[in-house]
Amino acid sequence: MAKITLIFASMSGNTEMMAQAIAKGVKEMGEQIEVIDVFDGPDVIDLESVDGILLGAYTWGDGELPDDFLDFYDEMDSIQLIGKKAAVFGSCDSAYPEFGAAVDILIKKLKERGAEVFSKELKIELTPGVKEIEECRTFGKKFVTFLKTPSM
Repeated sequence: MAKITLIFASMSGNTEMMAQAIAKGVKEMGEQIEVIDVFDGPDVIDLESVDGILLGAYTWGDGELPDDFLDFYDEMDSIQLIGKKAAVFGSCDSAYPEFGAAVDILIKKLKERGAEVFSKELKIELTPGVKEIEECRTFGKKFVTFLKTPSM
């Protein structure tokens, strides 16, 4: 069984709703997943001991990472994620110049640290509805399939 960790930041609850639906999809594929709010201070070094990494963040300000994700993001410079598979998701707002820039920032960081990032990020406009929750569940399932596929 793969070891999967999902770390998210959520202010309004939108990204947390996404995280829970993604975790449900992962579990439906027979995998276990640890879901952690970044506000609770997960230890970045723990990412080196998992097989799969899911990061979720809402976009803040003019399109940057939320403040509660900044310390974790900066600490990622101290780890290597070669051989790890990862994916990123977030609640986004099309009012910003870049839709879901926080998701893109996290993807870039994961790639810099050596992770193989799932080719499809998940960006949902504001509050996920029933259709979007199902999309999140499917994203979780597809991530498990990606995780089990041999690397190129």
